Amino acid sequence: MHLLSEIVASTEAIQDIRRNIHAHPELRFEENRTADLVAEALSSWGITVFRGMGKTGVVGRLDGDLGAGKMIGLRADMDALPLQEHNNFAHTSRNPGKMHACGHDGHTAMLLGAAQYLSNHRDFKGAVIFIFQPAEEGGAGAREMIKDGLFEQFPCDAVFGLHNWPGLAEGHFGVTAGPMMASSNAFEITITGKGGHAALPHNSADPVLTGAQVVLALQSIITRNKRPVDAAVLSVTQFHAGETSNVIPDSAFIGGTVRTFTLEVLDLIEQRLRDITHQVAAAFDCQAEIQFSRNYPPLINHEKEVVFASEVMSELVGKQNVNTSIDPTMGAEDFAFMLLDKPGCYVFLGNGDGDHRSVGHGMGPCHLHNPSYDFNDALIPVGVSYWVKLAQRYLEKN
Repeated sequence: MHLLSEIVASTEAIQDIRRNIHAHPELRFEENRTADLVAEALSSWGITVFRGMGKTGVVGRLDGDLGAGKMIGLRADMDALPLQEHNNFAHTSRNPGKMHACGHDGHTAMLLGAAQYLSNHRDFKGAVIFIFQPAEEGGAGAREMIKDGLFEQFPCDAVFGLHNWPGLAEGHFGVTAGPMMASSNAFEITITGKGGHAALPHNSADPVLTGAQVVLALQSIITRNKRPVDAAVLSVTQFHAGETSNVIPDSAFIGGTVRTFTLEVLDLIEQRLRDITHQVAAAFDCQAEIQFSRNYPPLINHEKEVVFASEVMSELVGKQNVNTSIDPTMGAEDFAFMLLDKPGCYVFLGNGDGDHRSVGHGMGPCHLHNPSYDFNDALIPVGVSYWVKLAQRYLEKN
């Protein structure tokens, strides 16, 4: 690896920041302590700080000493998950029911490390915009920052994001042009029938039987309506009905998620979901009410920026450790909103298989959104060096 020696020397200090954030997790749009920590650090390094964008977001602007030029945006997410941590090492969460189980503590710390280094080495032309985003976990914080004028106030020429990735070898990178993460969408279906005595079902219109038929029929969308070459997932994850064994209830509730890599496939699935649900309900003398929420769009990487970022990654860790055609994932990420507005690239940084965890970690796997997860601090000098080299190389292309 060709890491920057100054960054390697500062790894322990950045690790302390990461573990401080891990020990004090905050949920979406509640990241007040984290935002204070970020803002104070940026300000102490002479970086101009802007607060309140996207409620609890923080933006830092660093202008180079060589005059006006391009503007590059680097983004890290700050929020934690509503999860009870199973680890008991020294930096375990001190906030019950809240945990940094996705590595946003590491993302924030690495971008802070890059901000500190670049503030000490301003020999570039243009500006670096450090975007510390709230509410990635279901709150669409990226969209909220954009709605609050992020790219009007900071008209970035390109934006870049990064996420640690368990299962990918430690310190390796993965990326692909085009769709890399799926859209995230939710549906809620309420089937209304006519309740009655379970021993006299002929007097009722059974929403439970109807709902069961709906669940089965919805899977036909994936196997019979969608082209086999178009990836998509439709998962029913909730079915609630009734309160006792001898009563047919009046209604049943079905909930689930839909994931796609294109809006065209999403349009097809939503329309067929509505058609099938209404028609099946009618066949059983019931009615259906449907709510379909489009939460996050697909994350689509831009080819030019992928090529550029891949060159930086290869220079940093070696071309053999950069997979430029990594398999897309059906997970979702609200950095997708930023890529709708600006060209850019989102990459995975390998977190390893969990062997890095300190004594006292939980017994579960070190997967994202798992109560035994912990960010791999060995990634800190790699991630910080990537951000620094990315900004320097992009701005020297002026």
